[in-house]
Order: sequence, then C-alpha cells, then structure tokens
Amino acid sequence: MTGDLTHLVDAYCHGVLPGDLGLGAFEARLPGVAAPHTTLFDSPTGFAVRRWCAPLLGLEPHCSPARYLARRRELGAYEATRLLLRATGIEAYLVDTGEPGDLTSPKELGAAGGAAAHEIVRLEPLAQQVADTSGTVDGFLANLAEAVHTAALDTVGFSCADRPHGGPFRAGADQALGTGPPDTAHVRYAAADWLARRPVGERPADPVLLRHLLWNAVATGVPLTLRHGAGGAGPSAAGGFLRATAGLGTEVVLLPGPGHEGAAADLAAVLPHVHVALGAGPAAVLDRAPFAKVLYASGAVALPELYVTGVRTFGAALGRFVGERVAGGDWSAADGRRVSALVGGGNARRVFRPDPAADADRWTGPEGSDADAQR
Repeated sequence: MTGDLTHLVDAYCHGVLPGDLGLGAFEARLPGVAAPHTTLFDSPTGFAVRRWCAPLLGLEPHCSPARYLARRRELGAYEATRLLLRATGIEAYLVDTGEPGDLTSPKELGAAGGAAAHEIVRLEPLAQQVADTSGTVDGFLANLAEAVHTAALDTVGFSCADRPHGGPFRAGADQALGTGPPDTAHVRYAAADWLARRPVGERPADPVLLRHLLWNAVATGVPLTLRHGAGGAGPSAAGGFLRATAGLGTEVVLLPGPGHEGAAADLAAVLPHVHVALGAGPAAVLDRAPFAKVLYASGAVALPELYVTGVRTFGAALGRFVGERVAGGDWSAADGRRVSALVGGGNARRVFRPDPAADADRWTGPEGSDADAQR
C-alpha cells in the first residue's frame, strides 16, 4: 500500500529560482555539504533527482547530472519548473517568503505548479523592514504592531526561526524572560539597543525582540510556524512558550530539524493547539502524536526538483508506515486511507484555512479526501 497523497498540501515551502542554472549553481542548492572533490549528486537527494525528475523532463531515469542539466537548460527554466511542479500532485503551496534571494513569489509558484498558493509571512524580515523605516523606539514598536496586524489580514500564517545563536528559544531564554510576553521595559531596552547598532537590512536575533514578535503574532489568531534547525535547541526549548499559548486560539505548527521529530511529536501529543509538519519519514511522529496533528511540509527552496523528490520520499515512507499496519491487521484499509488523507492535506487545510472562496474547488474530492477525513 502506498501513501495516498491526493489533494496534497505543502504546508511549508519557498519559491524557486527563476533562471537557468549551471552544474555548480544547481548543486549548491541540493541539501547537505559535499566533501572536497566530491559531488552532492552522490547523495540520496542527488540520486532521487536523477531517478524521479529526469523522466519528467523527457530523459531516461538515472541519466548523468550533465545530461540532466543540459536538458533543463534546453527546455528553459520556466518550462522545466512547470513540468516538475505539476507532476507532484500538490494542490496548494503555503509559501514562506522570508528566504533571501531572487525566488519566485507565491503567485508565480502557484501559476507554474497549477495550484493554489498562499503566503506565510516570516516575522524577522517583517521587523527588519519596519526598523528600516522607523526613526525612534516608540515609532518602531508602534509600527511593528501595526505591521503584524496588517499582515495577518492577508496571510495564512506567520513563521519564525529558532537558531543556535539568535532565536527566541536559545538556551536559558525561559529562565531570563519567562514564558509569557516580555515586559515593556525589556522590550524597549532591546529595541533601543538593536536600533542603535544594527546595520540597515539586519534582521533581529535578540530573544526579547523575537518573543515580542511571537506574542504579537499570537494575538492575531493566525497560525504560527516555528522552524527548528538541526543545530538549535529543538522544539523542547519552546515548551514553556507553547504551554503559555494554549487556549488563546492560535494554532502552532512545529517544523523540527533532523533528530528533533520525536520531541515535536511529544509536544503535539499533549498540547491541543500544537501540530508537527515535516518532509522526512513520518513514522517517528505518527507513532507518538495523534494523526490529526501531523502535516506534510517539504521545506523545499530554490529547486523545483526538491518538490518532486520531497513528495516521492515522503509518500513512500508514509506508504510503508500505513501498509505495515494494514497488512498486520492493526488498521483497516479505510483507516490507512484516512490517515494518509489527513497527513497529506486534510490537517493543513483545517489548521491554515486557506481562502475558501478562492480554493473551494480544490478542497473537495472523492472518498478519502479532506471532507471525508474530517468526519
């Protein structure tokens, strides 16, 4: 049995690079870091690109990287992107627009993929933009609150990153700041210090300012995605904040880095407003969290190939997880279809609630789709 990823929603992704790419530029966008004098095409993702993406561009599977990229240039960046994205089955993209670089907008990504696309607003660059146009601390804080409120009117979600050396949940932050909103004096001091020394264009990294941003976002009621990188403290460090936000009406989606999936699942299991989004194998999360708390999110950025390999890898892993339980008699086949429909798109549609007027035709489908899965 395979994971039924029809009516698929990618709950966290980014735009793609619009131009043609040479070998070096393409390889630099593959995940991982190659050893000297080696290639990232010799990696799970590199092999997956050659296996699954090459046929979508009219090539034989497992063709050489040089042949693949020559064909990509022959087709042109837009046509290659269109062919790749439309083969994924993704019906909606939730696009974080905070990544630096010349990436396509949600509208452009959706047009290429033939799908709905909605913006997730990254809080750090929003604060940076406000700081660039605010002359005083009072002006900055007032404009920041207004900017978050205004952004909430047109976005399906906010996001914020937790990094080892500059995030809201760095080690000891709860002990220093508590788990609720930082007090006004702390916020003003942190804002004054940052505004006085920051170069134009710098994003905030101070935990006080980032906690202030998070609580402003929570106040809007718009879903909040917290990104935890491999080198950070992980979702457990956000436990105090997550417990403090319970019951306030804002859904929180944890996007854990490698090795932190289990911790994110444990938080989702005990906090009703907390969910887990991931693009890796979902077994570690589905074994520990309610099935209605797990979302598919590729995290793909820059290369349309990463959408293809993400769906293929995740679908195969979900299929193995579901298939083992159905084959063993633990689940019925209907149970398996239900879990796949929830993880593939039903949960994301319930949490993020894309505009029903714009996407009504995309959110309905046959048995096993969102409407059926939510019963």
